[in-house]
Amino acid sequence: MASVTKIYARALADAVLDGKLDPAQALREAQAMAQLVASSKDLREVWETPSIPAEQKRKVLDAIVAREKVSRTVRNFLAVLIDHRRTHFLGPIVKELELELDQRMGFAEAEISSARELSDPEKHSLESQVQKLTGKKVRAHYLRDTSLLGGATVRVGSTIYDGSVKGRLERIRQALSS
Repeated sequence: MASVTKIYARALADAVLDGKLDPAQALREAQAMAQLVASSKDLREVWETPSIPAEQKRKVLDAIVAREKVSRTVRNFLAVLIDHRRTHFLGPIVKELELELDQRMGFAEAEISSARELSDPEKHSLESQVQKLTGKKVRAHYLRDTSLLGGATVRVGSTIYDGSVKGRLERIRQALSS
């Protein structure tokens, strides 16, 4: 499944960037359509039922596109998914699309956990430090984790930067035991 979602996400990212569309707008449209499909059992059944002709499925798509004001590129992408019977992959494809667009536009997703709520200047300072470390613009998501005792941890992809009191105590414990 991972390769299917990556292939389709890359194809949509190519179409968005080659067509000089606003990537954020295209992503919002794709997310809205994925949410609509996820929340509508009837729509999923129509698009995933092999006995319903693709032409009828595209008519349903066109009615939704007109109502939701979805761009031609995203509409055509959804039509391809319908034609290739891949609509059940729409949610994962959209998640992969977000990662693909972020990578191409030089963004890094950072998950920042702290023991307490951070002030705006603290958030700005942390984001600029992460930006220096990664060399990318940062899109930060903040979480509160009281088990950290103090400080913060930052996760960017699979890399974790641990500046928490809990992490420091663990490193001291390991040093003393070895």
